[in-house]
Amino acid sequence: MTDSDEDERELQRLASNNPAMTVPASQTISRSELDRLRSRASKTFTASDPSGGTETFVQDPAASSPASPTTETNGAPMPAPVHEIEIDSHGHVQVQAQLSKYDVGWRRVVRNFSPSWFSVTMGTGIVSLLLITIPYKADWLYWLAVVFFALNSILFVLALGISVLRYTLYPEIWGVMIADSTNSLFLGTVPMGFATLVESWIFLCCPYWGYWSVTVVWVAWMIDAIVAAAVTVSLPFLLMSQSHQHSLDRITAAQLLPIAATIVAAGAGSEVAELLHNPTHALGTLLTSYVMWGMATPLAMTILVIYYQRLALHKLPPREVVVSSFLPLGPLGMGGYTIMYLGRVSREVFPRVEFLHNLAVAGDVVYVMGVFVALIMWGFGLCWLVFALATIYRTRPFPFNMGWWGFTFPLGVYAISTMTFGVEMPSQFFKMLGTILSVAVVLLWCVVAAGTAKGAWSGRLFYAPCLKNLKKEVSQPELDGLDKEKLPGN
Repeated sequence: MTDSDEDERELQRLASNNPAMTVPASQTISRSELDRLRSRASKTFTASDPSGGTETFVQDPAASSPASPTTETNGAPMPAPVHEIEIDSHGHVQVQAQLSKYDVGWRRVVRNFSPSWFSVTMGTGIVSLLLITIPYKADWLYWLAVVFFALNSILFVLALGISVLRYTLYPEIWGVMIADSTNSLFLGTVPMGFATLVESWIFLCCPYWGYWSVTVVWVAWMIDAIVAAAVTVSLPFLLMSQSHQHSLDRITAAQLLPIAATIVAAGAGSEVAELLHNPTHALGTLLTSYVMWGMATPLAMTILVIYYQRLALHKLPPREVVVSSFLPLGPLGMGGYTIMYLGRVSREVFPRVEFLHNLAVAGDVVYVMGVFVALIMWGFGLCWLVFALATIYRTRPFPFNMGWWGFTFPLGVYAISTMTFGVEMPSQFFKMLGTILSVAVVLLWCVVAAGTAKGAWSGRLFYAPCLKNLKKEVSQPELDGLDKEKLPGN
């Protein structure tokens, strides 16, 4: 094996262990390029990395010149880099980019706090709702649900605060995030995470805090519905209107995230409508929820067809995104629960406002249709659940990342739909199956939460791929200081 082959394999090994170093193959630095950089280097210096180690840097003189041209990486202008070059006794080469102030400390956390972190609030919120919905009631389940509700509230406020800080301090990130065809999809997790707070408030607070809490949750639902509908309509259109084309093999189930947001908001609306004393307000909320369900559910089915075609033609997704195979359970499980709950509330609200007064059994008809539509969606979801489990088994092991939160919410809403069947039919089979799925979700939450806490503490999970598209300005005050020290008289 030649030295160049060994060097390339060593670089690939290093990049696989460090997401921040991962680059396309076209950016691999050859030995001749390394020799050129070393021969042109004017100075070396050492710097400490976040782990406390020291790094030796060799600067390309063109990098410190304001007039030096920039190179392009995947079409994005990039300044001439400062490379860390280390060659061991075997001739293996290690290359890393210089760390700036934006790559360490609180700035790194804020800049790399992508919308995918709101999936943590979704997963935590669904655990609280599962503990509320389990048909086998116990006091300790109620108080455990309260604990998860409080934890979810803290996590959501924290995530929202960091996100506001991110786009306030670095407004340029918003543009590149929206333009990123993958990262922008996770904006759908924001209204879905908030919807779990709305639903937990309905079941844990409204029965004990009086009617003022119903008014509060009604207003909160309106906000969530507006944001969810905006996300559902805008993000797919942005995907359609982008100038660059997307190949079918890059399609993942994450395309469902902005669509599922409106389905979740519709489900929360059905629960809010049940609490409203004013029948006119209840009817308006109910009809709005039906419209939102109609906006999103057929669109989700369309995306599932495209996703199935992608799987049939290009086979299973990569290990890094294999957990996304559970995402189809989200719109199917929540869609079934929503249409079933809307029918149940309609049976109570329609007679109060004389809606479709020429048909006395209008509410009953809508309820029965809702149950059977939900049952069909549940069966379709069962098929995707088998696909997901088989995919996980086939591609194991797979690395931990934020995508692991895709285990919790989709499976959680599917479990809620299952337990709701057990109550409406009634059926002990659905009650027991839903309870088993709920226990599985709680256990998965413990595993994923532990991995997330570990990754957040080490900083490994704070990585936003869209930042590579930012136009970076050459700003190296540390290097300027070193230059001044070398001037005569300093």
